Amino acid sequence: METRMILAINPGSTSTKIAVFDGEKQIFLKNIKHSVEEIAPFKKITDQFDFRKEVILKELKDAGIQLETLKIIVGRGGLVKPVPSGVFLVNDKMKHDLRNSNKDHASNLGGLIADDIVKSLNNGAVAVIADPVVVDEMDDVARIAGHPLFQRVSIFHALNQKAVARKYAKSVSKKYEEVNVIVAHLGGGISVGAHRKGRVVDVNQALDGEGPFSPERSGTLPAGDVCAMAFSGKYTHDEMKLMFKGKGGFAAYLGTNDAYEVEKRCLAGDKEAIKIHDAMIYQVAKDIGANATVLKGQVDAIILTGGIAYNPDFNKQIEERTAWIAPVVVYPGEDEMAALAMNGLMVIEKEVEPVIYT
Repeated sequence: METRMILAINPGSTSTKIAVFDGEKQIFLKNIKHSVEEIAPFKKITDQFDFRKEVILKELKDAGIQLETLKIIVGRGGLVKPVPSGVFLVNDKMKHDLRNSNKDHASNLGGLIADDIVKSLNNGAVAVIADPVVVDEMDDVARIAGHPLFQRVSIFHALNQKAVARKYAKSVSKKYEEVNVIVAHLGGGISVGAHRKGRVVDVNQALDGEGPFSPERSGTLPAGDVCAMAFSGKYTHDEMKLMFKGKGGFAAYLGTNDAYEVEKRCLAGDKEAIKIHDAMIYQVAKDIGANATVLKGQVDAIILTGGIAYNPDFNKQIEERTAWIAPVVVYPGEDEMAALAMNGLMVIEKEVEPVIYT
């Protein structure tokens, strides 16, 4: 019988998650933490390639995983050029783009490590990435920002948004390509996407914080005030970038980027926490409403996902504001490892054909 063994690799800023699946069944999972001391010597994240690869190989060996049984290795997609949704074979062009990305992000290591391990096996296994954050399926009209020097771009939680949209479609006995859904990924960053018949035709650029504010991003800010601040002489470029991403949102208003901590403060009656928490709900709901117009009101479901979707009060308030549009479905958390493996399994079972990256 042909093997259905899949290795999923998901590098984060201070950790590397790895999982092994036999078909749909997860047989191994490990979240490898990297201390500040371990990663401090590396100037760029891509310089950590050998270090992270060796740690992965050691963990797999210690767990008794036979690498020769692997059929496919799926790396977390990095900041390559904009691509449509899908599974992409790691090739020399992709590896060049991952190594030379203008944004230094840990996810860039996923495809590089997957390819290197596959090359050492020589057993016919393939290395791929799936639904990277730069998935771009936006309608042309959605790209217009308002001035020709600017353009709206698609950078969002594509892997999880696509996975939960497919999960919903399956739950109603339909294909993803047959439904219209609005997906709100609610985490450290927030992205709200309009999925029309299998394509995310509009979504906020969540990496830099466009759209609703989040636990650590400021969201869309008044342009005039931002311009005045930029030329005030009070802040450096790096300080302003941190205001938008890293020290915005909850972090700026409440001194923490921990959404669970804010939830506890709200339950304890902290009026300021309640005000800011409810304002974030308001902005997410408003973005959902805007995406309903993108889909011309033809919405099968509104899907809430990500870590904040574990908060029942948050979900309830979103539902109170948006249930008139469509039923609200909640898939809390984000199982990125299962999502990566699902894409690998679709390749093994020939449900999808991996795309050549060009």
